[in-house]
Amino acid sequence: MRTRRLILPAIPVGVAAIVLAGCAVTATPADTTSDTTATGSAASASTAVSAEAILAANENATVVRDDEWSDADAVDIELTGDGATTTASGVSVAGSTVTISEAGVFRLSGSLEGSVVVSAADDAQVVLILDGVDISNADGPAVNVVTADDAAVFLAEGSDNTLSDASAYAEDADANAALYSSADLTISGTGTLTVEGNGNDGITSTDDLAILSGTISVRAADDALRGKDSLSIEGGTLALDAGGDALKSDNAEEEGRGYILIEGGTVDATADDDGLDATTDVVVTGGTLSVAATGDGLHADASLALAGGTVVVTESNEAVEGVDIFIEGGDIDLTASDDGINAAGGAAAATGGGMADSGETLTISGGTLVVDAGGDGLDSNGSMTISGGTITVFGPTDSGNGALDTNGAFTITGGTLLAVGSSGMAESPDADSAQAWVAALASGSAGDEVELVDSSGTTVASFTAEKTFQSVVFSSAEILDGAAYTVTVDGETAATATEGTATEGGMGAPGGGTGGGPGGGTGEGPGGGQRP
Repeated sequence: MRTRRLILPAIPVGVAAIVLAGCAVTATPADTTSDTTATGSAASASTAVSAEAILAANENATVVRDDEWSDADAVDIELTGDGATTTASGVSVAGSTVTISEAGVFRLSGSLEGSVVVSAADDAQVVLILDGVDISNADGPAVNVVTADDAAVFLAEGSDNTLSDASAYAEDADANAALYSSADLTISGTGTLTVEGNGNDGITSTDDLAILSGTISVRAADDALRGKDSLSIEGGTLALDAGGDALKSDNAEEEGRGYILIEGGTVDATADDDGLDATTDVVVTGGTLSVAATGDGLHADASLALAGGTVVVTESNEAVEGVDIFIEGGDIDLTASDDGINAAGGAAAATGGGMADSGETLTISGGTLVVDAGGDGLDSNGSMTISGGTITVFGPTDSGNGALDTNGAFTITGGTLLAVGSSGMAESPDADSAQAWVAALASGSAGDEVELVDSSGTTVASFTAEKTFQSVVFSSAEILDGAAYTVTVDGETAATATEGTATEGGMGAPGGGTGGGPGGGTGEGPGGGQRP
């Protein structure tokens, strides 16, 4: 049964202060309200628009709900170490292999040094209730769904279940995971499941993989969870440790497939490659996701949308990467040795390169976002648009990168943006942005108290520096067109700046704030400097 339940978050508007990852950024409201306040609030309130559109363009996932079958219909299969006993029709035992060849609900208990194989009709729905099983197979998968229409694994209340597989697989092995399914696979229940994917993946479906509930721990030599057509998580508590990707969907051949959706649950993922890796899209609308990855934290070859829940990337090369990235809601805390958010990989980029706008987009309309990046903080090989949200970027300390970096247009119409980083590649919003902004070359060190003060002596914004910095960019509804501001560091004046005037940093976007591009920099070229 192909179903999808999209949970859209309720995002509060009018956020005046945030505290995330040890960083406090406070914006002090002004006495007057500009038109940009309404613009930003409207954008923040209208969340998950892009997330919903992305999902609508994909195929619905197949999910077996618990109300589609009855526990009362279950027949027992008692695993006995080297075999099994049962009175169920459609179940055969040959040595240490238990084969289920009919549709139905089957309750498994006991231990087995062998495998449970599902080889049912193509239109069959097979439900396996795991009620205290320990299945270990030295020669292949512990559970292998060879044929069926839909398969479900239900973790019985109070049960502890363990699956482990072979230490290695042949390159041409038909099945290569501890829990492997050639049919759509759903996991639910309130029990626990521990999976040891010794030879390759932990849990794999070559169709849709859906996790609704349960306490699930997976350690895998390669990918922890893989749903080829789609991988969706609605609930449960998951601990994933992967030698490859922690969560993966990789169908690149069929349109509308190859995506990852997280709607709920708690996921703690560690990966030697990417935390999340989708051939098409990644969408997060709820739940709590924590990632430590050697590669990217969240990677999508197409669109990536964060619209709700909590997303924390504690370690990564690039924390979030996709062609078109939408930040629409949620609490997001990203740490990266390279770029914090990188909109890259579009078709134009593959044939072009350099500093030209290659069509990618980074759009931020809501949520609370904190970025700590060793490379660029917010980076788009195309354009960047900010219309809402509360955004704090602690960017690089070296001059080869910037807290903000775009190859195309960079506009801001609402929200609150603080970007702190090095000065060599410093960039600020385009001069014709609807919301005012301030850019200043001000230096400081980690732990310094920094304030942005207006001409009357009122503090408009303040923060504690996370690392060494040489530039500050700030934009909110409280910044006034053409007004003068002072940046103080530990109470001492560090810089003065006039709203809408870019700093003399390194290369910037064409027509944009700082730069080396045409019209960028200090207001001498078309489109740079002061707002018209």
